[in-house]
Parts: sequence; C-alpha cells; structure tokens
Amino acid sequence: MGKYHSGSPIGFDVCGVLKEGSGMVIPKTWRISQYGYLLVDAAILMAADIIGLLVRFDFAVSPDLAQSCIRAWPFTVLIRVLVMSVFGMYQRLWKYSSVRDMMAVTAGITMSYAFDQALMMAWPAVALSRGALLISYLVAMALIGVSRFRVRLLAEISRVHQSSGNGGSNGNGGSGGDGHSPRNHAGRVAIVGAGSAGAMVAKELLAHPEMERTAVGFIDDDPAKRGGVLNSLPVLGTRSRLGEVIERYDVDEVIVAMPSAPGTVIREVMDACRDLKVKIKTLPGVYELVDGKVSVKQLRDIQIEDLLGREPVHLDLDQIGAYLADQTVLVTGAGGSIGSEICRQITRFKPKSMILLGHGESSIFEIEQELKRRHPEQRTVAVIADVRDEHRIDWVFEEYRPDVVFHAAAHKHVPLMEVNPEEALTNNVFGTKNVACAADKHGAKRFVMISTDKAVNPVSVMGMSKRVAEMVVQSIGATSKTKFMAVRFGNVLGSRGSVVPTFRMQIAEGGPVTVTHPDMTRYFMTIPEAVQLVIQAGAMGQGGEIFVLDMGQPVKITQLAEEIIRLSGMEPGKDIEITYTGVRPGEKLFEEILTTEEVAASTRHKKIFVAKDAELDVEALRAAMKEIAAAVDGGAGAEQGREYIFSLLDAAGVHWLADGSSSWGMGGPQTRGAFQRCTLVQR
Repeated sequence: MGKYHSGSPIGFDVCGVLKEGSGMVIPKTWRISQYGYLLVDAAILMAADIIGLLVRFDFAVSPDLAQSCIRAWPFTVLIRVLVMSVFGMYQRLWKYSSVRDMMAVTAGITMSYAFDQALMMAWPAVALSRGALLISYLVAMALIGVSRFRVRLLAEISRVHQSSGNGGSNGNGGSGGDGHSPRNHAGRVAIVGAGSAGAMVAKELLAHPEMERTAVGFIDDDPAKRGGVLNSLPVLGTRSRLGEVIERYDVDEVIVAMPSAPGTVIREVMDACRDLKVKIKTLPGVYELVDGKVSVKQLRDIQIEDLLGREPVHLDLDQIGAYLADQTVLVTGAGGSIGSEICRQITRFKPKSMILLGHGESSIFEIEQELKRRHPEQRTVAVIADVRDEHRIDWVFEEYRPDVVFHAAAHKHVPLMEVNPEEALTNNVFGTKNVACAADKHGAKRFVMISTDKAVNPVSVMGMSKRVAEMVVQSIGATSKTKFMAVRFGNVLGSRGSVVPTFRMQIAEGGPVTVTHPDMTRYFMTIPEAVQLVIQAGAMGQGGEIFVLDMGQPVKITQLAEEIIRLSGMEPGKDIEITYTGVRPGEKLFEEILTTEEVAASTRHKKIFVAKDAELDVEALRAAMKEIAAAVDGGAGAEQGREYIFSLLDAAGVHWLADGSSSWGMGGPQTRGAFQRCTLVQR
C-alpha cells in the first residue's frame, strides 16, 4: 500500500497510502482510467444541465422542458465529449498536470458548449435556455476541473502540511522545537536561483515524490524577489544567508538552478556547502543544453567546467540550419572528443546523412551506436579510414558525396609529436591536404577545419603542423568553389589526453598532481561551447577565413589543479600535493591567439573573430611541402627531421619561435626568436 495502484478500467480505486521514509504524505484519493474519465465527464455534463435548469427556473422546471432536456442529452453530451476528446482531455497524464493542461481543459469545455449551442440553434426542439446553458457550462468547468486536478491539489496540500510540520517556512516546527527536524525525512532541498530553472526544479520535485527530495525554499540575490513566493515556496534570502538557511531549515542538499551562473557564484555556494558538509548539485550549464530544456533528471555534481563560468553561447539557428538541414555531413575524427560532439550537435539540425569517419574502430562504433539510439530516423554511416590514405579518402567522397565537411582528425599531443614529427606531418598536414583536395574535387559546399591556438607562433611540431594545415586549406580554397575555412581555439576541458582527466587520475591514486611550471597558463573552453561556435563559424564563412574563438581569460594550470583537488573533496597541499616537473619539449608558458602578422576583425557574433593575415606565398608552400614529403619518406631521424622541417617551413613563411629549444628548459622564461616574413603574393 506504499504507492498508488491502478484501478478498474472505468471505476475508482480507493487507497490511503503513506510512503514511508520519503517525508511525503500521499493523500487518500482515487484513480480513474482514461475511459473512466470519459464516463465521469458524461455524468458531470448531465448533472451540470440539471443544475443549470434548476437554478435558472428556481427549482420549478416544467415537465415539457425536462423532457426536452432528456431528449437532447444523447446528442449534446456526445458532442461535448467528442469535442473535449479532440482537445486531448482523455490522453493527458493528470498526475503531472500544469497550467497548459488547465488551458486545454478550459478550451475543450468552452468549444464543446459552443458546438452544443450551434446544435440547439439548428434543432430548437431540444434547446435549453441560454441562461441554463451558461450555468451548466460554469458547473461543468468547475467539476471537470476538480476531477482532473484533484491529485495535484491534494499533493500540494500535503506538501505544505509536511513542510510546516518539519520546520516549514517559519522554522518553528519539528520535533526539536527549534526549527530543525530529525534527518530521517526525505532530503530537504534549498534551490539557489528563483528564476525559470528554479521554478522548474521546484515543480518537478513536487510532481516526482519518488525522488525523495522536499524543497524548502529558494535563495536568490534579486531584491525584487526577496520575501516572495514561487510555486508555493518562499524566497528565504540571498546567497550571503545560505549558511544560515541551511542550518535553520535543516537542509541536506543545495541545488544550483542557474544554468548561466558565473563561476564565482558556483564557487561561493560550493564553499558554503563544504563548510556545513551539505551535498550540492547543479543543473547542466547552458552550453550543455542543446535543446534549451532542463530537468531534475539532469542534476549532477559540480564540475570544473562550472567553475570556469563561461558565458552562454547564442547561436543563429536559422543561419546554421540553412547550411546543415537536409545535407550530407562528413565528420573526420568523428570518434574523438571534438569530432563526436560535432556529430551530436549537428543532429539537431536534421541533416540528410551523417558520415562518421575515423581511424579507431572502437570510438567510431561508440558514436555510431549513440547517434542511432538517439536519432533512429536519421541515416548514420560509420566509415573506418585513415586520412593519410589518399585513395581511400577519394573513394569515401565519391561514394557519399558530402555537402559539408568538418575536419577534426588530427594528432594533438605536443610532447609525443616532438619525438614523432613525421607522424604529425603525415597526419595533420598531408591528411588535411587529402581531405581538402577530395572536398574540392567532389564539389563539397563547405569545409571547416578544426585548428588550435598552438598554431600561432608555434614552437612545437604539433603546432607547426596545424599552422601548415591552415595554410594548405587556404591555398586549396583560393581556387575552389568550395568554401574552405579553419577555426582556432584553445584547450578543451575533459578531452582525452588533456590535463583534467590526468589530474583526476593522479588524485584517485593519492597524488601528487604534477604541473610543469607555476606560471603555466592556458586558454580553456568546454567541448560543447567550442563545438557550438565551430558550427556557427561554419555558417558565417565565405571562404579563406581563419576564425578565432573568444576563449575568455587564460587560466593558470596550478589554479586549475587546486580546483579539481577541492572538487574531489580534498585540500591542495594538505591531502594532495602539487609538484612541478619542468616545461616539456614543444611547450610554451602561455599560448597566443594571433600570429605576429595577424590582426583580429570582429564578426556578427561577439565570440567569433577573423584573423586577417598576410597573403600566402602558395609557390613557396608547395615547394616546402614537396621537400617535407621527401624528407618524411626518406626516414630522417626525429631531431634531424624536426630541424629540417622547421627550416623549410620558415622559408615558406610559417612564423615560429626560432630558438625553440629555449622553451624546453626547466621553467625558464620563453625566448622569442626572430621572425622571418614570407614573400607576399596575391592569392
């Protein structure tokens, strides 16, 4: 008897129940099936007509009028029920009823009586008086409304009673007499944020008692909301009073219901909860909400992404839909962190086909299965291929004829590429050339290359290879009908091989957490945010652009490590040590956004800029590419190949830090070498 149970098809089931341990009293009530609702409505409509007649004629209804009403019932009641069915009144789950459902009830009953009146005008012999019909309408509205919303009404009464019995809004209830209740109740929740997301959380907690959470009120800094009531819950105070609210109302858990909250707000709430040993959950950030909807089912722990407090990305959905809807989209590197997120986000724009290309079969299989589960109606094709295989890539383009290409396949690990330079070049440079040439040859409309801020004044082989790849894309695009563009951004949080999962692994092993240098800084973005901006930039490009994303302020890696340690419930320097290992080959202490030749021009989107660079010497680039290919094929050693490649690219106009070795010291300052300008020619 601890839960509702289903009743007979058309009757009532009476069950008085109490869900033990949840703190939520479920009132005595009866359930009606959808067929039962139909019969109940028919009885209510007839009763409403009788009441209308009796009230209209002062309980002195003539026999002729009564007989006329009885003759009309088979027609009038049937018409009303049919019209209400059209408005969905027999398909709704009334346990979770809302204002929209109330509007549907009102519209259904109103239109049913309007049709009823039309019938009476066409058949006067069975007509009620207009006064009696109006009274019948009002009575039916009240009784049918009560029949639908009784569960929600009784649950709300029960919740208010429960809240006042356990401390309530005045803090004087409960067994202790001091506003505290014993902790054998359901989880008592304070909601930070009395906006639309907070209201949604409160509403869902009420509608889902099985979650065993009871909201006690809101915390909000808006002076206009102070002392107000939202969804029958009081606004208890501002964030400065959070600790007091937690203690006074015996709060077990705090939910941050502010999807666009800055990192400073999240950090304040987290600190208050940590001091009082209270759990904290949050809704996904706006950057994670592809469809803009939030639900308590999405509640999760605070993550390092939340503390960055990135500003929400606003997309021009019409512009994006115009180039992705009903198109065949190919994503290279589709199994990687960026490539897989591109696939997820593109699906919302309903492409005709998604071609997932990658070299690793396991990761491609995983993203293919995920997309097929979420979007079974969409054509999704997995292709295992190496971008370095020119003939295989050409076959893929011939077979699937992609309209839009997102090129995310690349080697990205800086220290590994320093000792494997030929791999960086064959994959990042010549692989990009193969995909770009195939896109040009087979008439793709757009080609978007994923680049990196490490391509700016590079000191590493990886950064150099990505800068050359940018130039290759620009050179091919100069004479192509395909619109080629590249998008640069910094590190993404949580990607495979990045510092965040590395730090988490080190913390799980008991430390220490290793950082290369106390002053090491990096730009960080979340994966969903970066991908949203990449897709937006793809819509804006006219060909030849290198887009640069606004990555906010650089973050010290030491500070990032400290935050991750705290999120793990420990203190840096006390529970987990941070040690410094020295700057690795190919690393800079800081990353840059533009080369020395570039300036940033704004676009219509405030987070997307265009790097205006010097004109490209295509012939010098081609000559360098030929010699690099020969050097790679000749099997030059890692260090010899690295130096030779850098000298060739320097001649081709790729700017880099000439004294690259100076950045390899144990934490010494960066030394910026001389830059050589490329010969400027018209593209």
